[in-house]
Parts: sequence; structure tokens; C-alpha cells
Amino acid sequence: MIGQLVLALSLLVGLHEFGHFAFAKLFKIKVTKFYIFFDFLFPLPSVWNFSLFKKKVGETEYGIGWFPLGGYVAIHGMVDETQDAEALAGPPQPNEFRAKPAWQRLLVMLGGIIMNVITGIVIFTAFAYIFGEKYLPAEGARYGIVPNKVGQEIGFRTGDKIVKINGRPFEEFEDIYNPAVILGSHPYYTVERGEQLLDVNIPGNFIDRGGKEDGPFVRVREPFEVGRVISGTPAAKAGLLAGDRITAINKQPIQFFNELQDALLANAGKPIQVQVARNGQTLALPITVDKEGHIGFEFKSLLPYQYRHFSLAQSIGPGTKNAFSVVTVQAKALSKMVTGQISASKNLGGPVEIAQQFGGTWDWSHFWTLVGMLSMVLALMNLLPIPALDGGHVLFLLYEMILRRKPSDKFLEKAQGVGTFLILALMAYVLVIKQVMKFF
Repeated sequence: MIGQLVLALSLLVGLHEFGHFAFAKLFKIKVTKFYIFFDFLFPLPSVWNFSLFKKKVGETEYGIGWFPLGGYVAIHGMVDETQDAEALAGPPQPNEFRAKPAWQRLLVMLGGIIMNVITGIVIFTAFAYIFGEKYLPAEGARYGIVPNKVGQEIGFRTGDKIVKINGRPFEEFEDIYNPAVILGSHPYYTVERGEQLLDVNIPGNFIDRGGKEDGPFVRVREPFEVGRVISGTPAAKAGLLAGDRITAINKQPIQFFNELQDALLANAGKPIQVQVARNGQTLALPITVDKEGHIGFEFKSLLPYQYRHFSLAQSIGPGTKNAFSVVTVQAKALSKMVTGQISASKNLGGPVEIAQQFGGTWDWSHFWTLVGMLSMVLALMNLLPIPALDGGHVLFLLYEMILRRKPSDKFLEKAQGVGTFLILALMAYVLVIKQVMKFF
């Protein structure tokens, strides 16, 4: 876990900082340092200054710092974690950041985010090219669907089999989510329920109603087996293994994954008996469900999914779509944390939680999937309009470009201090307080 975490962070931080570095060099701005991780005790640039490796090439010192919670490029003439307003008291020099036009400074600040987005798109495009796109033929949804609350309100029932969309057969299960269908004129689905064929009409306010609950209005009902077990979770501690078939929870039969989810939520925070079929044997594993109703494994569907393969050029479309779907999900989650709809304390994670997601075995496919996701998340988080993050600098630059009035270096320094305090408070919570709270 540690090895994968360090490698992933090194790649992501290095590529992010390279984005700033590349634009700075493009506009002939002096860069004195390029560091993966900090060579000082962040955010105190003059405390514990040492590096694990450094080499000066031309005007730039390249190095690896000892404090693994970020990285930086020291861009000459810019107020950041390495320079304050006093260091910039003299008149701007031609090779300084502050001497360049606002649009060039904006691109320098967006460089890291741009590089993270490119990295995410490249990784997901590579996956689309190598592995193709997974899909379920319509006839493969043989066990029917599971509606969420909104799906139930408009007339779907668990076990319904969708056989037609707007009176016509369809080829892939994903077709039922097609916006052109949902936003069309009087859309409806024909379902097979027992011996009957029934039409379920989609109301005109469906989009508004659908926004009230996470996830699609219906999901396919899936028999399953245990996929990857996440290290350090209740499932891992109890000895659950990939390939196990969970057949009962507290003697309640389990066939489909939605049934397991319901049983775990009903027993959130409680110990349960999990009956497992393994290599022809039946085992009983005692597991304590966490407070969120999870035990810590990825499920593997037993439905007949198929794969669609692409040329390299064709892979760019689905790769880009998959990359930005990560941003969409994270942005929605962040919005719900801010508005209090979901718990920030339970859903914020740091290096410990990220390391657990990598797991205790080295799986390159899983590793690169997480790196691609983290790259897109890093781009989103850096775009937040918080001073000390790239988004804070972008906000002030947009202010300057719109009002044609630049904030003073002293104001930028104070804003940087406020932003740094917020980031440190968040780091302290995620790295220390949250970990300590797990023992209580």
C-alpha cells in the first residue's frame, strides 16, 4: 500500500507541477525550484530545509523533498508558499511572473490543472483502447431491475423486466438512460411483470424528481460474487476472499447484490453472520458492519457483460467521458458536503484512506485506474477558489482581467495566509483527528 501510494503521489504531484513549470518556461518566466514534495516544513519555507535529492540544471534546482504532502515550483515574482510581498518589494523584472500579462499568468496557474486533466484523459483513453467498453445486452438483464425511490414513485417494481422503450425493442441496458428518451415527448417503458406487460410513463417533471436521490432511477438486478477485498476493512479482517459467494446474512438468503446492500444497511454498526460458499464448502464468517452499512469489498457481477473494442482514435471519446464522469461525481459529493446533505467527516479521506483503496497487492490495472481517478480529483480540488490553491490564484487573476485592477501584493499575501490556514486545518483533521477518532 505504501509503495503504491508513494508512486501515485509522486507521479501526480510531479505532473501537476510540470504543468505550471511548462507554461512558466513557455512565457520566459524564471523558475528557481521544481520539487516533488516539499523540502521544508509546509507552510514554513525556512524551517527544516533539506531534500532527499537535488540537482541544479541551468537556473532551476530540481529535487525531491522530505515532506510528502504536495510539491511546488518556485516561480520568480509570484506570491506563494515560498515568497511573500516583502520579497517582491522592488520593481518587476522582465523574467518575473508579476511582469507578465494577466492571460499568461492565468495559463501558468491553470497549467497544473490542465496537466492533471490531460493525465486523467490519457489513462482512461488507454483503458478504453486496451480493455474496451463494458456493456450489458438488453437480454442479459434476465433478473430484471431494482428501482430507487423515484423509480418506485413513477411505477417500477423490483424484478420488473424492461422489454421496450417507447414501444420499441432496445439493444443495450444503458439505452434506458438515454437523455433523448427521458427528455422526449411522452416517454414510456414497457415492463414484464409476472404474466403481464405494463407501461410505465415518465412524468414531465422527472428530471427534477430524479435530482433528489443519488444514482439512476433503476439499476439492473445482479447476482454476484466477491471481487477485490479492500485491505484493513471488516471484510478483510474476517477473512472474506475474492471469489466467495455470499449466500445469507444472519440466515436471511441473499441472491442479488441489492439484497446484500439492504441487509447491510439494516445492520449498520452491528455484528452479523455472513454465510459464504467457497470451493464447495459453506462457511460462516462473523463480520461487523461499519456505520455506513459497508463491510469493504468490490462486487463482481455474474451477468453476461460484453465489451466493445475501439481503435486508438475511437478510444478518445469514451476515455474523455469516463475521466470527466469522475469530476461530476466528486463535484456532486462536494456540493452535498457543503450543503450538509452528506457527512463531510465520513466522506473526506486522506493518504490513509487512499492507501487502503490501492490495497495490499500490486495490481497495475487497479493502480492506474486509481491514478486516473485521483488525477481528475486533484484537478477539481485545485480549481476550488481557495487562496493558496491554484483556483484562488485564478480567481484573483480573473478579478484583475475583468476589472483591470490588480490586487496588491500585500492583499495576496494575506489571502495566501488564510488559504494556507484552511488547508492546514483540513490536513490536521484528515491526518490526525479523523484517525484518532477511529479508536473511539
